[in-house]
Amino acid sequence: MSEKFSDLSPELIKFIGEQHIYFVGTAGAEGRINVSPKGMDSLRVLGPNEVIWLNMTGSGNETAAHVLENQRMTIMFCSFGKQPLILRLYGQAQVIHPRDADWNALITQFDDHVGARQIFRLAVDLVQTSCGYAVPHCDYQGERITLAKWADKRGREGVEAYWAERNTVSLDGKDTGIL
Repeated sequence: MSEKFSDLSPELIKFIGEQHIYFVGTAGAEGRINVSPKGMDSLRVLGPNEVIWLNMTGSGNETAAHVLENQRMTIMFCSFGKQPLILRLYGQAQVIHPRDADWNALITQFDDHVGARQIFRLAVDLVQTSCGYAVPHCDYQGERITLAKWADKRGREGVEAYWAERNTVSLDGKDTGIL
């Protein structure tokens, strides 16, 4: 039922491209574990062992705090359609902020978003598939535009002010590196 691979095959890359949602899991050395759902066409496969994903401004910034302390990250995809499959990417992550040198080259991979906060780069060292037989069937109805509208209404300066107010410290009191 479960298989392990050292990298992403073309078939698994195709599967990733067909998904509308994925989940990111991180944890610091101590404290809470964070699992976040992601959408908005925010993930790109750069190669068989490298993915990046664009993190939008949100109410928390746990992933950034965790990656600064402990680079472990898992990204999980699961099929809600006819063919069941769960895909997990394990590896070491790096957080890239708009102030960092790599930002300008990587941000071109994504649509323009006022609320873009970080890009995470995952160096994949293990790929695992499993059956997904218990994952329910769900129909995709479309993207939510609420977060983009929220950021557009505030503008880039307002979004950055929100970072200072709400995104500098994790739930466990750890620095997120946003500023």
